[in-house]
Amino acid sequence: MTSKVTYEGELRTRCIHLNSGNEFITDAPLDNNGKAEAFSPTDTVATALASCMFTIMGIKARGMEVNLEGATAKVTKIMAADPRRISKIIIDFEFPHPVNEKNRHILENAAKNCPVIYSLHPDIEKQVAFHWK
Repeated sequence: MTSKVTYEGELRTRCIHLNSGNEFITDAPLDNNGKAEAFSPTDTVATALASCMFTIMGIKARGMEVNLEGATAKVTKIMAADPRRISKIIIDFEFPHPVNEKNRHILENAAKNCPVIYSLHPDIEKQVAFHWK
């Protein structure tokens, strides 16, 4: 088992990673009857894409001796209705350290092949930009 999710009422869940004990909460967003006091479940999906892309890039960068520390990703999730779903995820990566063009290409390709991107429905538009120093 990977995690345990408990519904705490008021449209909030507590999610526990069983291997580490780390946890986070989710709340429904304001536009769906919630308080938006934490990530919504769909926020976690969009954020997981950026996190997964960074993880795969980090694995590749380690072997190439490329420093990605301090890089950031700004994530925007766009929802659609009927049925309510994520329609688009926009991710803007920013890298603070210089990386040569060959390594940039390798790292961008690695990011675009992360497990989460293949796990998302193909109808979800993914707009990803890489901004290198």
